[in-house]
Amino acid sequence: MTTPRDRLEKLRAELPSPPKPAGLYVPAVHLTNKGLLYISGHGPTLMSGDWVKGKVGADVTTAEARQAARLTALAMLATIEDVLGDINRVKRVVKSLCMVNATPTFTDHITVANGFAEVLQEVFGSNGVGSRSAVGMGSLPMNIPFEAESLIEVQPGGKL
Repeated sequence: MTTPRDRLEKLRAELPSPPKPAGLYVPAVHLTNKGLLYISGHGPTLMSGDWVKGKVGADVTTAEARQAARLTALAMLATIEDVLGDINRVKRVVKSLCMVNATPTFTDHITVANGFAEVLQEVFGSNGVGSRSAVGMGSLPMNIPFEAESLIEVQPGGKL
C-alpha cells in the first residue's frame, strides 16, 4: 500500500524546515482526544526560509501565485510532520481556508487555491480533498501572495 510519505517522495518534493510563528501563536494545536489537528495560517516558504512576496494581479501572476500555494502546502506538511512525528498519521483533510493577497479586480482565487489543494491530494489521495474556501484579501502578512490554514483528522499514536 502506498503511504503519504511514499507519495511525497515520488513527487520529489523536499519539505522546508517547519516555519516559525511570526507572532504570538503556535503553528498547530493537536486535540489528541478528538483526533484533530488545527493548523495555523502558513505561507509560501522557500528552502532558504525566505517568503515569496507580492500581490496577485499586480506584481505576481496567477501561475506564480499557484506555485506559491504549492509551496505553502509543503510548508504545512513540514509542520504536520513536526507536530505528529509522521505525515502517515493524517487520516484526511477536513477543511482549508485559502487566502489570496490580490488586487480588487483579480477573480481567479480558485485557480490559485487549487495549487495548494492539489499538493494535499497528491500526498494523501482522495483523503487530501476536504471542504475549502478560497477568498481574496486586500493584504496578507509580510506581503505574501497566499496563506492557508487547515483542519486535519489524524490517527492516534506517534509524537506527543
